[in-house]
Amino acid sequence: MIVIIGSINMDLVLRVPRMPMPGETLAGGKFMTIPGGKGANQAVACARLSQPGTRVAMVACLGDDAFGAQMRASIVANGIDDSHIADIANEATGIASILVDDQAQNSIVLAAGANGRLAIEHLEQARELIGRASIVLLQLEVPMPVVIHAIELAHALGKTVVLNPAPAQPLPPSVLAKIDYLILNEIEAAMLADKESDDIALLATELRTRGARNVVVTLGEKGVYGDFAQAGTRHLPAQKVKAVDTTAAGDTFIGGFIAALDAGRDEFAAIAYGQAAAAISVTREGAQTSIPQRDEVDVSN
Repeated sequence: MIVIIGSINMDLVLRVPRMPMPGETLAGGKFMTIPGGKGANQAVACARLSQPGTRVAMVACLGDDAFGAQMRASIVANGIDDSHIADIANEATGIASILVDDQAQNSIVLAAGANGRLAIEHLEQARELIGRASIVLLQLEVPMPVVIHAIELAHALGKTVVLNPAPAQPLPPSVLAKIDYLILNEIEAAMLADKESDDIALLATELRTRGARNVVVTLGEKGVYGDFAQAGTRHLPAQKVKAVDTTAAGDTFIGGFIAALDAGRDEFAAIAYGQAAAAISVTREGAQTSIPQRDEVDVSN
C-alpha cells in the first residue's frame, strides 16, 4: 500500500497569452476548475499508474464547502482510500490560482485553507494505516511540524519514506537522514544544498552527504538525474513532446516513479516509467485531468 500525506486543492486555471506585468490587466482565455494539490495529484498518479490491486490512501484535510465535496468525490472516483481525509468545519478547501501561458509555462499562487489544518492528531489517528504501508509519500504544502512528525513516524515504522520538498523550505539534517528518496527540481536542490550551482551532480552529492539516502532531481525538458546509494548515478534525457500545459508534470513523474518502485522495478527503470507518464501529462491541460492511466504508458519503460 502507498500512503500519501499532503495537500488537496481545487485548481482555478486560466489560460493567458503571457504572464501579466505588475499592475497590468490582461485579457485571458479559457477558465477551468480542476482537481489538484500536490498531495492529491501524486495520490491520483500513484493510483492510476500502479499495478492493479495496489491500494493507495491519503491523510489530508478538506474544507466543508462545495470544493471539498467535489474533491472528495474525485479522490474516491480514482480508487483512493479517503477514510483519513478529515472535513474541517468552517474552513475553506485549499485552492491554487494557476495562470498557464502560450508556452505552456505556469505561475501558481496557493491559499492553504484546510491544508493548513492538518495536524499531528490526524497522523496519530492514521497510525494503523501508515503501519500497513510499504511507501509513505509527503510534500510541503501542509504544516512543517506535521511533515516532520510524519517522516519520523514512518521511518520509525520501517517504511520507505519519500519526500518531494515543494514548495522549497529549509529542512533540518535530522529530517533528511530519515528520507529514503528525496525527489525535487533543480531550484529546490540548490536551495536545500545551500549552494549556488547548476552542477546537478554536485547538488545531489551534497544532499546525500547531508543525509538523504537517494536523490532524484527533475530537470524539466532536460530530463532527470538520479543519485542512488546502490544503483549509482545517471542522467536520463526527457522524451521530446509538444507541451500544452506543464501543471502536475512533476507530480505525475513522482507518482509513476513510486508506482514502479512499489512494483519492484529498479530505480532507473522507475525513473523511465515516471518520465513516460509525465511526457503524456504535459500534452494535456490541467493537473489531475492530465495524468494518464497505466494502460496509456509504455510499461516497457
